[in-house]
Amino acid sequence: MRDFYIFTAMKTFLQLLIFIMITACSATDDDFVDENENAHTEENIHNYAAPLYWSIYEYCYSESQKGVANADMDFTEQQWDEVIEWVAKELKPYGYDMLCTDGFIPMLAGDDNSGYMTRYGSVKLTTLIEKCQKHGLQLSVYDNPLWIHSDDSTPVQGTNGRVTLGDLKYRSGDKIQHKTDDLWFSWVVATHDGAKEYIDGFFRHYAEMGVKFIRMDFLSWYEDGNDRGMGIVGRGYGRECYEQALKYIAESASRYGVFTSLVMPHLNDKAAVERKYGNMVRIVADTQTGGWNHFSENDRGIIYPNWPNCNNMFDGFIHWSEISGEGKVILDGDFTRLNTFSTDDECQSVVSLQIMAGGPIAVSDMPSTIGDRVKFYQNTELLALRNQRFVGKPLSGSIIDPESQIWYGKLNDNTWIVGLFNRNESMQNRSLRLSQIGLAGTWKIRDLWLHEDLGTTSESISFDIPAHGCRIVKIFK
Repeated sequence: MRDFYIFTAMKTFLQLLIFIMITACSATDDDFVDENENAHTEENIHNYAAPLYWSIYEYCYSESQKGVANADMDFTEQQWDEVIEWVAKELKPYGYDMLCTDGFIPMLAGDDNSGYMTRYGSVKLTTLIEKCQKHGLQLSVYDNPLWIHSDDSTPVQGTNGRVTLGDLKYRSGDKIQHKTDDLWFSWVVATHDGAKEYIDGFFRHYAEMGVKFIRMDFLSWYEDGNDRGMGIVGRGYGRECYEQALKYIAESASRYGVFTSLVMPHLNDKAAVERKYGNMVRIVADTQTGGWNHFSENDRGIIYPNWPNCNNMFDGFIHWSEISGEGKVILDGDFTRLNTFSTDDECQSVVSLQIMAGGPIAVSDMPSTIGDRVKFYQNTELLALRNQRFVGKPLSGSIIDPESQIWYGKLNDNTWIVGLFNRNESMQNRSLRLSQIGLAGTWKIRDLWLHEDLGTTSESISFDIPAHGCRIVKIFK
């Protein structure tokens, strides 16, 4: 009987060993291992500080304004070298640790068999990544896991050749909003077999390269096919499909440690889907020519029901301030082009509001256009707020209330930050009673742009602020 038990145990062990060996041999590099199927929850993705980085946007936009077609646009290795060296010297010491591609320039696949983007214009992404890494910087990428860049016959990784890229596209019977063709993009329909694997492969592709930040654009076009400026721009795959896509995106981005920036979303239902599944959301129209118009004046006081809800950054930050805060989605005011502003006061205001709202600073000035204004990106006292993941709020959530130009917030050390802005064309007084933010007693005041202590107060702070200017002060014991 003892020999029987030994024989049985050995037989079971051998069967288990054979099963393990067969399983290991049958697995291929084409199979994705889902280490944590439920990696994403709404609570655990909002743990990033707002990014500080440089974007190629200004160059691309300026070239397009000159009439250069997207297909003909490029940024050479030499041009990248010049910008990377400038960022490493002027911005990296202050926390700007990435450079980012954008649209316009062709986004090409074909250097491998993945079907994903491998080349930005004439330059391989791997080459750009190596150039950045030599200077202690990262490359971030403008791309969308719902875009198809390669031939329809390309197999979708993770499906053992069962699904091709062509199978991911629209087919008769899919639920759509408009009976029309899509403009510009070939979209992945998230409800199709293989869509989840394609999206997961997208993030694995970039994570293995070392890319940890992705800007995903034109999401409103995917959801309902509508653009407020252009009208109907595509089929629109519906709210259910849109949410399914963002869910897959959040799960895979979390799995591979990639930060997701959601661009051009309608933000329906108070951004219910975007703030659940994205790390950062755009809350304003494109920067384009920049300047005070984009920051404060374009359609000032108007909120639209769909993308873009706000046509200037200031209104956008006020209107969407209710969904931001500690452990919540980051608000993105789009790119900053300091060379397009008229005064130093305006430069201080645009940088200050983005920091006060807990948003990113996405420098888009070229070394040849910035002039002497790079100093406004280098305010260490202001940037320290971003490092502490500070997110402020306006005194009023109404974009037409002057108190919406007064922002405040608290740091973990019981220090308070107050931003007083003047969007008007003449000097204005801005004041805040300490009691309005629940403070009592005597407090010290420090100006974060002047880098000077201003004395103490036990009642209020008050400043006459020049047109388009601001004062950012720290209130501390």
